[in-house]
Amino acid sequence: MDARGPGMVGYELAGMDVADVRFAISPAHELTLSLRTFREPGRYPVHLPWLRRTERARAALDVPLLTALTNVSLWTPDYLTPRPLSPLARIDDQLAAIARVSPERMAADLRAVHPGRLPAPLRGDPRDVRRRVTHALREYWRTCFEPWWPRMRAVLQADVVHRGQVISSAGIAAMFADLSERVSLADGVVRVRLATAGGFHRPTTGDGLTLVPTLFTRGASAPVSSSEPPMIMYPARGAGTLWQAEPQRAERVLAALLGVQRAGLLTALASPTSSTELARRLGVTTSAVNQHLRLLRDAGLATSARHGRSVLYLRSELGDALVAHRGDSRLPPRA
Repeated sequence: MDARGPGMVGYELAGMDVADVRFAISPAHELTLSLRTFREPGRYPVHLPWLRRTERARAALDVPLLTALTNVSLWTPDYLTPRPLSPLARIDDQLAAIARVSPERMAADLRAVHPGRLPAPLRGDPRDVRRRVTHALREYWRTCFEPWWPRMRAVLQADVVHRGQVISSAGIAAMFADLSERVSLADGVVRVRLATAGGFHRPTTGDGLTLVPTLFTRGASAPVSSSEPPMIMYPARGAGTLWQAEPQRAERVLAALLGVQRAGLLTALASPTSSTELARRLGVTTSAVNQHLRLLRDAGLATSARHGRSVLYLRSELGDALVAHRGDSRLPPRA
């Protein structure tokens, strides 16, 4: 389908420059897109464990207003998912920016989601609506997201590291082809097939193209307006493992060689993970995890790479080989 046709967004990359493409992790995107679960939790079975754990906290929120921020097609207002300004955006900064959006812009985006009559919680003076929406989102973050954000962020960071590895080994076209069946790159144009009837074609010159992984979508999407900065939201890898319990038993020989804690850490490094997330999984302090990780890295069993403010660790090939020969099929090799 032509990029200018209905249901298709086309982003023309400037000279196929990889530097024109950047990744970012956005707490505001996760917060906003997760509102879809208020309407249809069954469409997101991966997150049912999280929904059960946060059920009591969600009941104390302004549920009618939060539910009204989506429609039956699960669209959300564009102003609640602004393009992240840094690789690892901060939720406080993003909520502050949302609170500053003009009432006119907010009203237009709400009408785009609800082209008929606005739901009752979204009616009234636009400034008052903006204040109530921001407050409701802030409380939703504090009670239902903040305790779980390190785990979510670790999965999103691991996805970004993986995409970078694909670019390095197979090229940028292979990376785009791996994002979603809705995304492709041909002749210097990134095409995104939308679930809506809208579409446009525009160059990325001066703006670049931002790719945002998310845990709360089943297909890639882009802003519906050509006036919005170029951005693609796509499903993150590893979402299916987000709420799984981590195996913590190490095979005796591996544990005898490295110690129980280091053997457990090496097993857990099947995908890029931060020390904070590892500490939470294994029930130990972050400082202890960092000490063990440094030793594993110095021994050549793990590698590390900085992503934003975090350092992500991953088993090396030597670490993979050691885990693969431990004789314990209960502990998975690296994906």
